[in-house]
Amino acid sequence: MDTLSALVGGFAIAFSVQNLQYCFIGVTLGTLIGVLPGIGSLAAVSMLLPITFYLEPTTALVMLAGVFYGAEYGGSIASILLRLPGTPSTAITCLDGHPMAKAGRAGVALFVTTVASFLGAAIGIVILMFFSPYLAAVARNFTSAEYFAIILLGLIGASTITNGSAFKALMMVVVGLLLGTVGTDLSSGAQRFTLGATTLYDGFGIVVVAMGLFGISEIIHSIRLSRSALTDQRIALRTMIPTRQDMREFPMPALRGAGIGAFIGALPGAGQTIAAFMSYAVEKKLSRRPEKFGTGAIEGITAPESSNNAASITAFIPTLTLGIPGSATMALILGALLIHGITPGPNLISNNPEMFWGLVASFWIGNIILVILNLPLINIWVRLIQLPYNYLYPGIIVLVCVGVFAVNLNVYDVVFVIFFGFAGYLLKVYGFEPAPVLLGFVLGPMLEENLRRALLVHRGDFWAIFERPISGTFMAMSALLLLWMVVSAVRSLRRGSRRT
Repeated sequence: MDTLSALVGGFAIAFSVQNLQYCFIGVTLGTLIGVLPGIGSLAAVSMLLPITFYLEPTTALVMLAGVFYGAEYGGSIASILLRLPGTPSTAITCLDGHPMAKAGRAGVALFVTTVASFLGAAIGIVILMFFSPYLAAVARNFTSAEYFAIILLGLIGASTITNGSAFKALMMVVVGLLLGTVGTDLSSGAQRFTLGATTLYDGFGIVVVAMGLFGISEIIHSIRLSRSALTDQRIALRTMIPTRQDMREFPMPALRGAGIGAFIGALPGAGQTIAAFMSYAVEKKLSRRPEKFGTGAIEGITAPESSNNAASITAFIPTLTLGIPGSATMALILGALLIHGITPGPNLISNNPEMFWGLVASFWIGNIILVILNLPLINIWVRLIQLPYNYLYPGIIVLVCVGVFAVNLNVYDVVFVIFFGFAGYLLKVYGFEPAPVLLGFVLGPMLEENLRRALLVHRGDFWAIFERPISGTFMAMSALLLLWMVVSAVRSLRRGSRRT
């Protein structure tokens, strides 16, 4: 009953004029950016982050969250109609969504995508409501040793379960950790890696790093995307009605996908892309006709779409209750909270109940708005896809530079964001994922601070961290992940040598 009464209070906050307005703005902008191929929710949140500095903390969080899960809805539109993923997590939707569109069933594909997305988000919200307070209560017993161990596990987990090379991802985590050390050491006051430049005494700002790696770099990368596959379809509401066979094949894959996504999303560093791909693989394994996957199978759409939206909601669980981002985008939202003077962790729900429950209530409101935006207004998004990209990116770049400059009124921040933009683009060209860089950058100072505290408490005895039950378990899991990464690398090298 306490949870339900708190949720009622949350709806009172979410239905305030300001929060409702920015919830609508967030999900609309998220859908808009998700529709545009190649940009994604991470770039969207990074570009809009400076705007939220002038808002109330709850309103800022509601808007950024709306952009995040709104982009997951919108990303499927480009995937289905163009075979160009709007977000990384919707890349798997291309496999069956686009064949359905080519067969004249684009309306049905978009309908089941929207319904599956709403179902996955709803299950994710329910888990967030009931599981977060329990996890926060357990986390109150954590000391600096436990926090160090779980942050380390999140960083290693983010590298080992990435889509690309785990070794490359681990290298990017280390790069992020190094970037996080730039500036003044809070313990000793020493300047670290500033090269004598006073503008680096406070280190790199999270807005600069994020907007460079995921704003400017995504724009440069998107300019090179082929736009020749533009669709001229118009989607009528009557073409969205699924057949009885579609309705029979729809529910169970969507529920299984939501369950997988809710679990994967709650793991620090995992993210919705992993959840979507895993859900697709599970459905193909369980199917009696696996050969139909890739030719327009309903299950190939509903499972990953339900999964990535459930994961996008449950990613807030470790972010808010432990202060550990559930994904790279969550690292940005974590940074936004810190900028507003709010420390995520076990005491966030008890110290800021209005913020937490207002956010949870806004999830329900935002997802209902998204159903309205993605069904009756689908032709608006279809027409948006047809806009020439060379008309869009100059304005986006200007907004990014203005947003970065407005944070600290520092022209060097504009120089740094352009530098990180080209660095992020080169990383993508050479097969390095920039997302682990952001996780390392955000979590690095927290990792260092908790390690120092743990060593002070235990008088410099590092092995005392292993002797504590919870922190020792997390450290053992980190060691197993590293071992698994090494074994996988050795196996891949042996396979390569056999082929040659």
